[in-house]
Amino acid sequence: MKRWEIPRVAFASLGCPKALVDSERILTQLHAEGYALSDSYSDASIVVVNTCGFIEAAVEESLEAITQALDENGRVIVTGCLATGNQNILRRFPGLVAVTGDGSVEATRS
Repeated sequence: MKRWEIPRVAFASLGCPKALVDSERILTQLHAEGYALSDSYSDASIVVVNTCGFIEAAVEESLEAITQALDENGRVIVTGCLATGNQNILRRFPGLVAVTGDGSVEATRS
């Protein structure tokens, strides 16, 4: 990214209504810091995947979303309940920029 380009974030929000609220908070904060929303992972400066770990189907959907984001972009932050205290995520996906806790706005900044 060139210095004069506006940073762009792509976002995947998975899970319950709480995760949706957390996603809105993160997006609002990133927008306030000058990020624009990207329609695609490949055009984004970074991708945030807000995960769900409540049921097995949601875990699988979250893992697939992380894989897709890494394949299409490579600069990925994982947040949400699946990421909370789960070092297996970082072991499974060592190329992640960060793995943050549930509702963590501050840690998504990079």
